[in-house]
Amino acid sequence: MEVLKIQKMNFGTPKSKILEEKKVAKGLIRIVLDILKPHEPNIPYFAKYLSELEGVDGVNVTLMEIDKETENVKVTMQGNDLNFETINEAIKQYGGSIHSVDEVVAGKKLVEEVTTPQD
Repeated sequence: MEVLKIQKMNFGTPKSKILEEKKVAKGLIRIVLDILKPHEPNIPYFAKYLSELEGVDGVNVTLMEIDKETENVKVTMQGNDLNFETINEAIKQYGGSIHSVDEVVAGKKLVEEVTTPQD
């Protein structure tokens, strides 16, 4: 994970202690997408292609529905600095389109969804 340096001013503190480093995630760490794509590229190739994008540590692709010309897939991507615009352009390059963004996680730590009584 890339670390950004944040300056914190402490008045009355000696100059040598003015700078304080803090780890901050630069972007998204997980995104779940509902994608409509043509049959080609096939799902294994599509997953490998997406996994090679900058900032991506891993990709899961699940086939949700298939018809004569297209496939509806759920794509889960995880990394330390996912760039939504780059991901969207990569999907378009292979003839796909994002139908919905179903989950987004940002920050330094992955927070799992919790089931509540309303669920």
